[in-house]
Amino acid sequence: MVTQLDTIATPEIIYPESDGQPMADNTLQFRWITTIKANLDWLFAKDNQVFVAGDLLWYPIEGNNQKRQAPDVMVVFGRPKGDRGSYQQWKEGNIPPQVVFEILSPGNTRKEMSRKLLFYERHGVEEYYIYDPDNNELTGLLRTDEGLTPIEEINHWVSPRLGIRFEMAEPELLLYHPNGDRFSTYTEEREKAEQERQRADRLAAKLRELGIDNWDQL
Repeated sequence: MVTQLDTIATPEIIYPESDGQPMADNTLQFRWITTIKANLDWLFAKDNQVFVAGDLLWYPIEGNNQKRQAPDVMVVFGRPKGDRGSYQQWKEGNIPPQVVFEILSPGNTRKEMSRKLLFYERHGVEEYYIYDPDNNELTGLLRTDEGLTPIEEINHWVSPRLGIRFEMAEPELLLYHPNGDRFSTYTEEREKAEQERQRADRLAAKLRELGIDNWDQL
């Protein structure tokens, strides 16, 4: 007599999209996270194969929803833009984020940061930047044969992957795009747009004074 055993279904593994932690602990940390994220978005806006995210949970190993990290900002070359609830590496061509940024707040502990460093080193990060805006201190690590190794001279350092330049200044760090433009904040971009609009309005008014109502008349 053959006894047929019921197949035991393997429970589906859920990969939460939130770790229950806030994106930032204060306005200074939030400003830096959003400034770096926005400027990297602008930098790679025309390259569909560069994915930039902020505070997105990264799961490197399929089947393990406990091993995860949410970099303040991460950049992945070779993956398309688009919305994601989390970055599940096995669904992304097994490509890890190559560049990550962490912006420190007073609540970050040495143990926490050591755990993050170990995670990033184990799972393929090539460049890791840690900025403490309260003390204006920047640490950079670059992957070598020995793993993530501290960059000895970070002032005027140019990221091999991003092409951006770091300049230690007072009262805070300055970052520059590859074309030399300084990273700007959302407020600064709004101000630039408003100045450009006002300039265009003044030019249009001047042309009307000259009896020119259509650009085709020029």
